[in-house]
Amino acid sequence: MEQPAQYRFDPENRVAPLGIISLAGAKDLSGKIEQHLLKWSKEAGLEEQTFQIEASCPRFSSGDGKGMIHSTVRGYDLFLIVDVGNYSITYDYFGEKNRMSPDDHYQDLKRVIQAASGKAKRINVIMPILYGGRQHRKSYRESLDCAVALQEMRSMGVANIVTFDAHDPRVVNAIPLMGFDNLMPTYQVLKRLFKGFPDLSTEREDFMIVSPDEGALNRNMYYASVLGVELGMFYKRRDYSRVVGGRNPIVAHEYLGTSVAGKDVFVADDIISSGDSMLDIAYNLKEKKARRIFTYGTYSIFTNGLEAFDKAYEEGMIDGVLGSNLTYLPEEVKAREWFYEVDVSKYIAYFISALNHDVSIGRLIDPHKKITALLDRRKEERKGKTDEQLEF
Repeated sequence: MEQPAQYRFDPENRVAPLGIISLAGAKDLSGKIEQHLLKWSKEAGLEEQTFQIEASCPRFSSGDGKGMIHSTVRGYDLFLIVDVGNYSITYDYFGEKNRMSPDDHYQDLKRVIQAASGKAKRINVIMPILYGGRQHRKSYRESLDCAVALQEMRSMGVANIVTFDAHDPRVVNAIPLMGFDNLMPTYQVLKRLFKGFPDLSTEREDFMIVSPDEGALNRNMYYASVLGVELGMFYKRRDYSRVVGGRNPIVAHEYLGTSVAGKDVFVADDIISSGDSMLDIAYNLKEKKARRIFTYGTYSIFTNGLEAFDKAYEEGMIDGVLGSNLTYLPEEVKAREWFYEVDVSKYIAYFISALNHDVSIGRLIDPHKKITALLDRRKEERKGKTDEQLEF
């Protein structure tokens, strides 16, 4: 499959030589991204063997650490890839194994930025799951970690920050004069959904989009608009008299919208954390006679384990859970029959190539044409015509 012309490697028109530094938690994702970039560079006649630049953040037994880059970065257009949600990485702390938290990952990112500052031509940060992003607005006597982190990176010389499906993209207001791109893998999600369920009909009488709450309304509204189907939504009735786990507990999910009876339903959110809300919605939809239920979380982290989803799948309450590889996915999650992984590495590779060549990213940000082409292809497939691979 040939790379679209506007994103092809061109040695004469790059901002600078491309370099990728993978932080500890992002090695797998970074490796997949690099495979695409190397393929395209070879098609352009370059002899690159790797774009990876080795770096590490060793720690003393007391927990103190430092960032080290093991080869030159002078004059490079650097892309630092970090997964602040990867809880599988450990380090020694006073003789004990300590799991890295988002705070640890972010601190290591700053260490590597420090090591590269003043040497690299440009520093870009790809942080799919935004550090501190769930604390998206400030109330009285509360911190606003995400906004402060963005301002820190700006002051350290970072030129561009790329994230995916930010909990509240308005956090960009903290850095209004800096490059900040919030990408939505809508096309990749639909492509994976259709591949996993080839019999799925997206006709208006067969299919419907439901937003899990008012905060997720925009992303679900986009799905409904490009597919031409109806949109329903739930709103969360909360108990504001108490705080549990850092938030006011949900009393009930109330549905607003047209009937879901006899229809397949798709529910999209940015994060599936414990999954309690998503499962509550699935049970609610089944009570309303929905046919099949598919859920998607850009970051499916299952903080309370998988047993509840196993049970819901066995009972026929959910038919599929989609989640991206933008943050760490344990093998036990990938092995579940009900889980469908959405690979976003190629999308990121296109974005890196576009930034490195300083070309427009408009087509990457708005996938409407690709989704339309995908839907047209599915119609042709139903007519028995040849399946042709889309551009990307």
